[in-house]
Amino acid sequence: MTMAEKTHASGYVEPGDTSERVGVKSIEERGVDVEELREKLIDAIAAEFTTYYYYTNLRMHLAGEEDYKEITEDARLEDRAHFELAVPRVYELGGSIPRDIRDFADRASCPDAYLPEDPTPEAILETLLEAERCAIRTWSEVCDMTRGKDPRTYDMAARILQKEVEHEAWFIELLAKERDDEVVPAGHFVRGEPGDAPYSTNTNINESA
Repeated sequence: MTMAEKTHASGYVEPGDTSERVGVKSIEERGVDVEELREKLIDAIAAEFTTYYYYTNLRMHLAGEEDYKEITEDARLEDRAHFELAVPRVYELGGSIPRDIRDFADRASCPDAYLPEDPTPEAILETLLEAERCAIRTWSEVCDMTRGKDPRTYDMAARILQKEVEHEAWFIELLAKERDDEVVPAGHFVRGEPGDAPYSTNTNINESA
């Protein structure tokens, strides 16, 4: 087969051109608004980053509730994993995160998960639950934007979404028991190590390739 017959050897981007990205052009051709996607990803990962910070404070105030602290720690570290997983995709799409962390935090797609003024276990669990629900809505939007058009971003977002759905179930279980004395099982299991994030780490994605 001659080079002329190798149809994927060339295209819109000239050989050696570093100002254009075939990986971006290909998803634009499939109907993805790349600029909109980049902005949505920045908002989403800003939420993951700030949630990691706020969960640190929330976890500290669950003194004496070691089971709650353990599960909150899993969610906290897994949110950090989401941040680290998604940031490179912004750059692959030709974007970047803000240079000022204050600007970055202001971009978060979810409200700040502040420590409640009355930091009872019930109030903290309610805050954790609503933070996870916002994350589910955010990553569901990313999945909707990229399904069937941008396999790389979709796979990443779907992996993160799986974890956020699991986190919601954890905090429903804990809050239902703490507040209402009801048993609403979530099927939570102990990670091999805190924050292993079985669906949403860079290691797992690379291993599955």
